[in-house]
Amino acid sequence: MTGSPFAALVDWGTSNFRLWIVNAEGGVLAERQSDDGMGRLERDRFGPVLESHLQALAAPAGLAAVVAGMAGARSGWLEAPYVETPAPLDGLYRDAVTPEYSSRRVFILPGVCQRIAGAEDVMRGEETQLSGAVASGLQNGLFCLPGTHSKWADVRDGAVSRFTTAMTGELFQLLSRQSILRLSVPEDARADAEHAAFAAGVDEATDPHFSLTTRLFSIRAESLLGSADGTAAISRLSGLLIGAEVAAMNRRYMPEGEVHIIGTGALARLYTRALGLSGIRASALDGGELVRKGLFAAARALVSVA
Repeated sequence: MTGSPFAALVDWGTSNFRLWIVNAEGGVLAERQSDDGMGRLERDRFGPVLESHLQALAAPAGLAAVVAGMAGARSGWLEAPYVETPAPLDGLYRDAVTPEYSSRRVFILPGVCQRIAGAEDVMRGEETQLSGAVASGLQNGLFCLPGTHSKWADVRDGAVSRFTTAMTGELFQLLSRQSILRLSVPEDARADAEHAAFAAGVDEATDPHFSLTTRLFSIRAESLLGSADGTAAISRLSGLLIGAEVAAMNRRYMPEGEVHIIGTGALARLYTRALGLSGIRASALDGGELVRKGLFAAARALVSVA
């Protein structure tokens, strides 16, 4: 890839840091990632950490940086207040904040919040992936972003109209590692999207009389009675939890077309399989590519007007 550096794009999560230097067409000239996430840094360390990564890539001194994610959280570098729904995804850059930092211009993008009574919610980082989807031409649709706290976002005319967070990933970790189910789930076991136990768990979760708390203990009983191995146990646990999430979101959003899953790897495959078993079409989108597109769209606006 050739061309002069136009901007530095930064996806700054709780656990991870990723940086791209791009040219004026959005082509990647250099990239770098590390575990320098927000969770490891004091507020006065964000600038030096960013600078160290930029210097490692020989970034020009005047190169502007556009940052998304947890650097804009209350405990991050500088809080970037949430934009309320309905939130136009192509205009989030207008609410970017600029920390006091002498080395270069830095713009931190905001998150999105929902202030519906009883359904209050927030996202920070995922909205930039959604912005990248909009920049790619997906102006409407239901998006699923699997993770520790999965997000489901209803995008209408390029704006997040409403969204929901499901703590499925965190519950999976707690149940498989800290509850009684840890005795049935070996630490090295991995849920298998194609395992019959995963499909069975998803199917159970679609039953109108489904009770998650009672079905969970049956995983332990199954292993005690010798009818399930570790892979079956963890696959069924995953199927029950993801199946319950998919069933709830199906009732809430009633998707008419396909659900766009933003993510790759094993977790995305589990969600794709669960949706398919529930009769819902799904397509996978690369989250890394989308966050870069969302950051670049913001950079084109911010760097040109700065």
